[in-house]
Amino acid sequence: MFRNNLRLALRNLWKHKAITLINVVGLTSGLASCMLIVLFIQHEMSFDGFQKNGDRIVRAIMEYSFDGGTETNKGNWTSAKVANVLSSTFPEVERAMRLSSADMIVKKDDTPVTETNFLFADSTFFEMFNYELVQGDAKHALDGPRKLVLTETTAHRYFGNESPIGNTLLLGGNAEPYQITAVIKDYPNNSQISFDMLASFSSLGQNQHKDYWNANYTTYAMLKDAGSMATLQPKLDPFMDKEMKGSGAKIRLSLEAFNWIHLHSPYAGEVPNTSITYLVILGAVAALILMIVCFTYVNLSTARSIERAKEVGVRKVSGAARGQLFWQFIGESFVLVTVSVLVSILVAAILLPYFSSLIEKPLQISGLMKPSFIGVAFGGTVLVSLIAGGYPAAILSGMQPARVLKGIFRNTPGAKWIQQGLVVFQFAITVVLIISTIIIQRQLQYLQERNLGYERDQVVELRIDWDMTLDKAKLLKQQLQSNPDVLSVSRTANSPVKIMSGYTMRKKSAPDDQAISVNANPIDEDFLAVNGLQLVAGTNINDQDMKLASDGEWDDWQYHFIINESAAKRLGWTPEEAIGQEMETQRPGVVRGVVRDFNFQSMHGEIKPLVLFTSSYGGRVLVKLSGRNTSETLDFIGKKWKELLPNRPFEYHFIDDDFNRMYHAEAQLGKAMNIFASIAIALATLGLFGLSSFIVQQRTKEIGIRKVMGASLVHLLTTVSKRFVTLVVLSVAVASPVAYLLMKEWLMGFSYRIGLSWWIFAGAGLLTMIVAIATVSIHGWRAAVVNPVKSLRSE
Repeated sequence: MFRNNLRLALRNLWKHKAITLINVVGLTSGLASCMLIVLFIQHEMSFDGFQKNGDRIVRAIMEYSFDGGTETNKGNWTSAKVANVLSSTFPEVERAMRLSSADMIVKKDDTPVTETNFLFADSTFFEMFNYELVQGDAKHALDGPRKLVLTETTAHRYFGNESPIGNTLLLGGNAEPYQITAVIKDYPNNSQISFDMLASFSSLGQNQHKDYWNANYTTYAMLKDAGSMATLQPKLDPFMDKEMKGSGAKIRLSLEAFNWIHLHSPYAGEVPNTSITYLVILGAVAALILMIVCFTYVNLSTARSIERAKEVGVRKVSGAARGQLFWQFIGESFVLVTVSVLVSILVAAILLPYFSSLIEKPLQISGLMKPSFIGVAFGGTVLVSLIAGGYPAAILSGMQPARVLKGIFRNTPGAKWIQQGLVVFQFAITVVLIISTIIIQRQLQYLQERNLGYERDQVVELRIDWDMTLDKAKLLKQQLQSNPDVLSVSRTANSPVKIMSGYTMRKKSAPDDQAISVNANPIDEDFLAVNGLQLVAGTNINDQDMKLASDGEWDDWQYHFIINESAAKRLGWTPEEAIGQEMETQRPGVVRGVVRDFNFQSMHGEIKPLVLFTSSYGGRVLVKLSGRNTSETLDFIGKKWKELLPNRPFEYHFIDDDFNRMYHAEAQLGKAMNIFASIAIALATLGLFGLSSFIVQQRTKEIGIRKVMGASLVHLLTTVSKRFVTLVVLSVAVASPVAYLLMKEWLMGFSYRIGLSWWIFAGAGLLTMIVAIATVSIHGWRAAVVNPVKSLRSE
């Protein structure tokens, strides 16, 4: 019986090659798209799955404010003290450790290289996190100052096939020798913790910190068991209240589960997080595409029910039971879907490198070969076969042989309603995807084009030693500005793209509870010019201000401030009133000027109070170029750099790149939505193409009669298209409110966002209408131009 049904299924599929091809192409495209999306989701969900202690590890989050104040700052940075406090105070904590990331200059054979994937870590790193040792002793690898662990790839990069153990590399601006103590296997790419080099935390000399304020480190703790987090968290607030009593400040520590961080935490780690929202959106897109291809199969199968009616009638008269017929049609569906699944795996494997490059994720073909994926693929094959083939099989197997053989069979009203309903849902899904894609792209374009309050075009960033002297920094600036295509040069700690440093600021002699939380950035007199910041009151800082912030001992330094409009407003001043006011941050100073608000952080949040203060310290140089002769200008900067800073590699990037990295997740989502929305439109159109072919065939005689009666070609096309136009209009009406609610919720994640204009919904509807009319009109035109004599002869 099985072999007979299989043979019948293959014969029938081969007989109707066009419909089989439409179904296979549709199912293959849809399933391949779903597989790519599932691989991406699988990759993101698998983060740190290899960490055997992952369910016991937590990350400390610190929030601080001042007594009586409402301003708070919160993030995943803590002081060096927190790890020791957690491990020595609370029995729930088995051990704790600190991490600190850095861009480190590394020298071997007098050739400086900047290693950007560099971490400092406590020796307990190897007791907390999984690793695979290649050489050395993990127990002592980080147990003292200036010890260094390399990954296998990094070791090969510096030492080739030789063992690096016992050798030294020179690190930092002072070229301190670090001894290589171990080599470990490269960390998997689906890990929150990423590094090429791992140095001992004690090398930083930060173990003696006695306060909680130097919050520049990430603290992890490993608990005694997975349930200890619930008992530990309530103990932290009373403990910190006791610790901070009488200090005028309040600090709160909270815990984040390690396995929760990558998809849910709002705070970035060593590897950028992926929002669970975006995975849900892409998962929904995959489900919607799968629904479209299933609907297409159901529609084409029910449309063919008239054509297959006599076959069913003859087989029933010959004694075939309904169950036999039902499973024959399910088998036919299973064969079709199986072929599509096999082809889609091949297509997904071919497209995977391009998809990985597009979304910038290292997805592997091996993911398609995992037993879990194969199991899901087989289960999906059976499920899609039943979903897509179940209803048509029930319709076809339930036909009444007497009515069929008399030639009076027609699709039942119920079948027609199902058919029309599926067309509506198909195109409603397509309209939702089109609207969502347009809105996501417009929001990304808005982020790119919005006036941020600073100029990020043609600004180059270079890294220098943080403690470079003021005189040497001036010499560097003068030498670079000798080129007419270098407009201005500034030494600072951070570019205006991302200023995260947290400070407090208050009026001089004001009580602590009147202090406000601000972000702050040390600058020089050229910072405003390089970045195009606009003063709304007061003046820029000058060379004399810079000297006052660097001459003598640190306690003698005098600051001058430039604050933004938000800081002035928060302190109760107009910009004009702020000028000359005496303020205190780390040291007292005077407000010199007020700049117009600019977006110095992601536009997911609103602009916060900001203070720019004079300082001779800063690890970055910003160079504003004219935009002319850019390549030659960079070559000139490189030559001057090697003359003045021979111990530092000449490595630069444009701050535009930093800006784009802030919206990397949104850009990935936009690219993916572009692809899959296009696929959805193509699949819906393909389904409509096949369905309209059957519908027009059923109306061939009607078209012939209308043509004989004098109907024009336009009238005939209108008659054929009217039904589908009505369905598309209905699909737009269904899709628009759904898309509106979904996109409104997504846009709420941005403080600065586009509006949901009516034309987006109208445009998506119009595009869908044009595609539908064009698709149906192809078949309508072919039927309308046929000689009516032939049409009237057809049965």
